[in-house]
Amino acid sequence: MSSATLPATACELRNSVQRIVNETPVWDLHTHLYPPTFGTPLAGTGRQAADPRGLMLWGIDELLTYHYLVAEVFRVVPSRRFAYKDFWNLSKQEQADHIWKHLFLERSPVSEACRGVLTTLKMLGLDPAERDLNVHRAWFAEQNADEHINRVMEVSGVSRITMTNDVFDDNERERWLSDGSLGTDSRFVPVLRFDKLLCDWQAAAKQLAGWGFSVGLTINQKTIAGVRRFLEEWIDRTGAVYCAVSLPPTYYYSGSDDPDPGNIIFRQAVLPLLAERNLPMAMMIGVTRATNPRLKVAGDSVGQADVSSVAQLCADFPNNRFLVTLLSRENQHELAVTARKFDNLMPFGCWWFLNNPSLIEEITRMRMELLGTSFAPQHSDARVLEQLVYKWSHSRTIIANVLADKYADLATAGWPVSEDEVRRDAKLLLHDNFADFVAGK
Repeated sequence: MSSATLPATACELRNSVQRIVNETPVWDLHTHLYPPTFGTPLAGTGRQAADPRGLMLWGIDELLTYHYLVAEVFRVVPSRRFAYKDFWNLSKQEQADHIWKHLFLERSPVSEACRGVLTTLKMLGLDPAERDLNVHRAWFAEQNADEHINRVMEVSGVSRITMTNDVFDDNERERWLSDGSLGTDSRFVPVLRFDKLLCDWQAAAKQLAGWGFSVGLTINQKTIAGVRRFLEEWIDRTGAVYCAVSLPPTYYYSGSDDPDPGNIIFRQAVLPLLAERNLPMAMMIGVTRATNPRLKVAGDSVGQADVSSVAQLCADFPNNRFLVTLLSRENQHELAVTARKFDNLMPFGCWWFLNNPSLIEEITRMRMELLGTSFAPQHSDARVLEQLVYKWSHSRTIIANVLADKYADLATAGWPVSEDEVRRDAKLLLHDNFADFVAGK
């Protein structure tokens, strides 16, 4: 640590800030990553047998068949030439071969999703220029899944991984019910997700009743009590540090008399319980599901959300804390301005379609100009373990560039910064802002 003022030249300042940001550990606040105890389709050299329905996804074939690249490959080989059903009938390895051929070998892999695969290979010590996919497959097959997590976390500079657990996903729920020790891996911090509770009360009520909770389609005090008991059980079972929902762009909350069943459940059951438990609520708003269902999960799209609903929730529930990320670029300025008005609102990350360098820089710069260092600039949203590597490498570069520009502005204004101060700011952005918000500090 040093209290010395950082170098004054632009290049030296930028290099110093980049070094410090690269050295600062990240708490990745939203992912879909899991330890091997949740099962993994790729066994590697571990003791566990391969589990086709396992939740820990890793390896080159998973990287290449991620839905970002599935959507992209149909731009190159359209369905009129290679039908959707024929693609989905391929094995995982055959899908990866198809994507590798058409997006990497037959044209330059310049998209962010393609570049991310290459960055990942390079940072893991592989040769990204190697055109033979089987060479990469052989390396991954030699890895122990559990040890590989440690390697990826070290390379990506991630100290803690927040894992999303969807209680309405049968595969995820059944694993928690069958093994009470799932949440004991200290590298992974659980989050409880329950989209259906807010988005489709009719279906959620039917499932909760089937699981033995006293709820009905008519929302009365008995139903509210049943929902609370359901949430309490699952918060305790998972050890969740916050709860989360993904909502469509059409989501709207009008206030304390909003008649929507999901909003009644939200304001009468969910938010009061979270306030009592001192747990934040994360809202990820803006995904339009199945715009093209033939692409499966790659067929989701984006729409503009209603930011006034976020403001109304923050105003109506001052004892609750809201982590919010919005999918549409057009929503970002309004969200940042709203965060200036409500200290119980934490904007976070550049989600999904916004996770591209030009947009990350635009959004991070705008947030910093409006909010200072009081936000969480990024999360990986990773579903494949190794995505941590490229998403944090690329994002760190951008965050450091924005910080360096702001420090240069301060120096021009007569306020030089020290290395200690830069480390403090980097730690706030990459770890402490989220950690303190979760803790209710």
